[in-house]
Amino acid sequence: MRPAGRRPKWADLPCWPWTAPPGCLRMRTMIPILQTPLGTLFESDCTAVMRELPTSSVDLAFADPPFNLGKTYRSKIDDAKASEDYLQWCKIWLDEMIRLLRPGGSLFLWNLPKWNLPLGAHIGNKLTFRHWITVDIKYSLPISGRLYPSHYSLLYFVKGEKPNIFHPDRMPITCCRHCGGELKDYGGYKDKMNPSGVNLSDVWTDIPPVRHAKYKKRAANALDLKLMDRIVTMASDPGSVVLDPFGGSGTTYVAAELSGRRWIGSDLHCEDIVDRFDDLAGDREHLKLIRSNKNKLFTEADLARRLKSGKPLSKDYRLTPMVTCECPVDVGQTELRLKV
Repeated sequence: MRPAGRRPKWADLPCWPWTAPPGCLRMRTMIPILQTPLGTLFESDCTAVMRELPTSSVDLAFADPPFNLGKTYRSKIDDAKASEDYLQWCKIWLDEMIRLLRPGGSLFLWNLPKWNLPLGAHIGNKLTFRHWITVDIKYSLPISGRLYPSHYSLLYFVKGEKPNIFHPDRMPITCCRHCGGELKDYGGYKDKMNPSGVNLSDVWTDIPPVRHAKYKKRAANALDLKLMDRIVTMASDPGSVVLDPFGGSGTTYVAAELSGRRWIGSDLHCEDIVDRFDDLAGDREHLKLIRSNKNKLFTEADLARRLKSGKPLSKDYRLTPMVTCECPVDVGQTELRLKV
């Protein structure tokens, strides 16, 4: 375990997920605050870090920036910019993310709809639009004279005509949380349902806000591991390179690390992330639970509720045992060492 407050020395860092370009002296002198077998984290401005990375080196780029809501962060970042200043700032680091994407790479941007409208137009001039994903999470109190804000926007773009990697999860049938019965009647199509589950749509209603102390890793808002596991597994493979320039509580890095993806990240204040990586046992168990409830037609909990309430499952459904991929990784096969 790394002693609190100690920055790692160069000799402590056995690997690097990129090969530094020739003559890139600044890259060679940037010292990560955290190094894992698969990832590298810098406590620095995201744009400064990304400008030192080689073009076309990332398979998946995800960003969850501050939303400019006037919140107070321990990094002391200005979260109350004028609208035009905020948008201009976002465009600077977005352009770096776009540069870093490999052809066929995917970019996801998580923000409020208010900001993703203009930012999506900017990205759309350079990348191919795939989806506007609506994630149903209430994030404020009702506002007089307006509709109740109850969703986040997740934009999905790809560099080129189509993604190199695209294998979305399949979802279990939505069932009553009391009796386990289907909320939608599939009628005579039950025998045609894919045993691995229902197609994932662009409206996600199953992502919970992170409020429980068991999963909340910092005082500020954090992303749910279920969200990042879905994105990471959809748009990358084991050994792929994942970039998240706004580390926050480190959920992207945890999802990447535990599923065998290489990753690089940055944040102006990394203490929460470093502390989280000191012990990933809880996240590992959480991820195991998440993966046990996807890519199958019915969850074990819903089948148990049906049995208890006396609702036998139709014999028309085709069910197969679920196989969960834990994505074991041979670190020696995925490291790329920094040439000095």
